[in-house]
Amino acid sequence: MTRAQQVGVIVGLVIVAILTILRASDPQLMRQAREVAFDEYQRIAPRAFQDLPVRVVDIDEASLKEFGQWPWPRDRMARLVDRLSEMGAAAIAFDILFSEPDRLSPRTVMRDVVGVDPSIVARLPDNDEIFARSIAEKPVVLGFALSNDGSARPEVKAGFAFTGEPPFHAPPRITGATPLRPQLEANAAGIGHISLNPGDPSAVVRTVPLLLSDGRQLYPNLAIEALRVALGASTYVLANAADIPDTITLIRIGDFVVPVTAAGALWLYLTPDKADRYVSARQILAEKGVSPETRAALEGSIVFVGTSAAGLQDIRTTALGQNVPGVSLQAQIVEQILSGRFLSRPDWADGLEILSIAVAGILLVLLTTFVSPAMALVCGLLVTALALAASWLAFLYGGLLLDPLAPIVSGSITHFAATAFRFLVIDRERREVRLAFGHYLSPSLLYRIEHTQDALRLGGDDRELTVMFVDIRNFTEISERLAPTAVVTFLNTFLDALSGHIIANEGTLDKFIGDSIMAFWNAPVDVDDHAAKAVHAALAMRETLARLNAQDAFGFGNGQTVGIGIGIHTGLACVGNMGAETHFNYSAVGDTVNVAARIEAACKDVCFDILVSESTAKLAPRYALLEAGALALKGKSTRTRTFAVVGDEDFAASASFAALKHVHGRLIDALAAQSPAAREILREAKSHSGGSSADLAEFYRRIARRADHFLQRPAAPPHVLPGGKTLH
Repeated sequence: MTRAQQVGVIVGLVIVAILTILRASDPQLMRQAREVAFDEYQRIAPRAFQDLPVRVVDIDEASLKEFGQWPWPRDRMARLVDRLSEMGAAAIAFDILFSEPDRLSPRTVMRDVVGVDPSIVARLPDNDEIFARSIAEKPVVLGFALSNDGSARPEVKAGFAFTGEPPFHAPPRITGATPLRPQLEANAAGIGHISLNPGDPSAVVRTVPLLLSDGRQLYPNLAIEALRVALGASTYVLANAADIPDTITLIRIGDFVVPVTAAGALWLYLTPDKADRYVSARQILAEKGVSPETRAALEGSIVFVGTSAAGLQDIRTTALGQNVPGVSLQAQIVEQILSGRFLSRPDWADGLEILSIAVAGILLVLLTTFVSPAMALVCGLLVTALALAASWLAFLYGGLLLDPLAPIVSGSITHFAATAFRFLVIDRERREVRLAFGHYLSPSLLYRIEHTQDALRLGGDDRELTVMFVDIRNFTEISERLAPTAVVTFLNTFLDALSGHIIANEGTLDKFIGDSIMAFWNAPVDVDDHAAKAVHAALAMRETLARLNAQDAFGFGNGQTVGIGIGIHTGLACVGNMGAETHFNYSAVGDTVNVAARIEAACKDVCFDILVSESTAKLAPRYALLEAGALALKGKSTRTRTFAVVGDEDFAASASFAALKHVHGRLIDALAAQSPAAREILREAKSHSGGSSADLAEFYRRIARRADHFLQRPAAPPHVLPGGKTLH
C-alpha cells in the first residue's frame, strides 16, 4: 500500500465515521428526508380502499347552506344522534368540541333579554340538556382537544391493563384539555382526544398518538375510543418492551391488536380520499327522512361526525399529498385497524441503517482506493439499487419503514469524497509527471498526450521517426583545460540553450550522452512535418550557439568559440520503454538511430555543422539544402546520400540561394565527371556563399578532396520555390 493509498483510506474512514455518527444522532433534516421517502412509498402504493363499516357524516358546505352557519344549535346535534342511532350506528364519534354552553339555546338567549320573568326563562328548553339526554345510553364518543390554559382533565371512560409496568411516561404529555360540558361528559359512552399531531412541527400528518398521558393516567384517541365503544369493550390492553421501560409496542382493543411506536403512535397507512367514505349531514337531517341507500351505508357502522367546510379550518395534509378533513383521518385510523394493514418502524431499524452506512462506506472506500473509481461507482450503484429494493420490498410486503436515503446519500458522499481524493492525488502526480516530462516534451505534445486517447503507445512500436544527434566539436580539448566544475557549468549552459529548441519544435529529448544530445520526432504521438521541424530546430541551435559565442557566454575568452555537429535522419525505428522491468527509459533503437549518429560524426569530414540524410531532405524540401555527397558511414554497406542545411525557408526562397544552388549543382556535376572546370566553378560557388548565415568556406575547401563522394549519386531532390515552383 502506497502512502497516498494509506492517506486515502484514513480520510475515507474518517468521512464514514462522521456520516455514521451523524446518522446515529439523527438530526431533523435526516428525519424529514426519511419521512418524505416514506411519503413517496405511500403515494406509489397506498392502502387499497375497502368498503368497511366506517363512515364520516360530513357537515359540508351543502349542509351549512341548508341549515345555517356553524355552530349549529345542539338540539339539531341531538336530532342527528337520534337519527344515526335509529339507523343502527355501532358508534357515533364527534370530531367536534363541546366545551362551551350552546349560545343558541332558548334559555341562554332569553336570559339576556331585559324584563323577561326568570321563572319563564327557567321553563324554556336548554339545548345542552336536550343533547345530553339524546346521547345518554347511546354509543356516543365525544372529543376533547389539548389546551395550554388551566389543568382540566376529561373523564376517562375506559380501563387500562398492562403486561408490564404502566408506561405512563411513553405517550405525549397532556398538561391541560378543553373541558366538556358536565352533562355531556357524564352521559357520553366514551371520550377521546382529537389531536392528530400534537407537538409535531410538520404540517403533514404521518403518525397519530393513540394515547396521551399526564404521568398518572392515559387518555385514548377518538378513533380507538370509537372502536372500543363499538366493540363493547371496557379495557385497553397495553404491551411494552420487556427490557425497556416506558415503551409501548402493542395496544389491544377487543380482538384487534394495533402495533404502535414506543410512544404509542400509529403510523398512518392511508387510502386516497374517497367520496364513498362520506355521507352529508344534510341527508341525515332531511325532513323527508333518510334514503334506503344512506340507511344501508350507516347501519352497523362506526360513524364519525365532522366537517369538510373550508371555513371551519379542519383541513389536514396527508402523506399522500392530499388536503383532507381531519375527521377523515380519524375514520381512516379505524379502517386501518379493521383491515389489519399497518406500517411500522421496528426498533432495530435505526441500528440496521447505521450499520449499513458504516459497512457500505468502508467497502466503497476500499474499492475506490485499491480497485478503481469505475468499479467503486458500479458497487455504489449496486448498493443504491439494493438499498432501494430492500426498503421498497420491506414496505410493500411487510409494512416496514426502512430508510433508503441515509445509506444511499452517505454512500454517495463517501464515494464522491474518496474518488475526489484519489483524483486529486492522481492529478498531483500528473502534474509532477508533467513537470518532469516538460523537460523532454513540448507543451503542445504534452497537451496532446493528455487529451488524446491512446496517444501513448508504449512498449515498443515501429514508427517513422526523425532522429537528431548533436555533438560538441573538440570537447576533449575543452575539458582538458577546464576544471571539472567548470566543465559541468559549460555543459549545463550549452545543453540547456540548445535542448530548448527541441522542445519548442515538438521534439522529444531522448537523452544527454556526455556532451551529446539525442532527440527524435513523431513519438510518443504523431507530429506533422516532423522532419521539417527537426531541421528547423537544428537551424535554431546554430543561431543560438552563434549568439552564445558572440557573447562569450561560456567564459572562454580570447575569441575561443564552441562548434557543434548535427546529424539528422528519417526512417523506421522502434520506440518505447527500453530497459529492465523496474527501471526503463522511453527511447528509440534501430538502424535509423545509428545512421543519424553516423551522419553527425561525418560532419567533421564534411566540415559542416548540420547534415541531413536524403530521406529527411525529401520531407523538408522548402529549406535551403545543398548536396554534401554520398558518404560511406561506419557499419553501412552502401553509401548514404547527405545534404548540408544552409538556411531556413526564407533563405531558400531568396535569389542568392537560387544562384548558389545552381552553381553548387554545376560544381557537383563537375566533381562527379572529374572535370578540370571544377576548380573554377568552386571559386564561383565560394563567391555566392557569402549571403548564407552558415560558414561554407571550410565546406567548399574540403569538398574538392571529397570528389569520390559525388561519383555515383541519384538525382537531387528538387528545390521548391515560393508558389510551389521547382528549380532543378
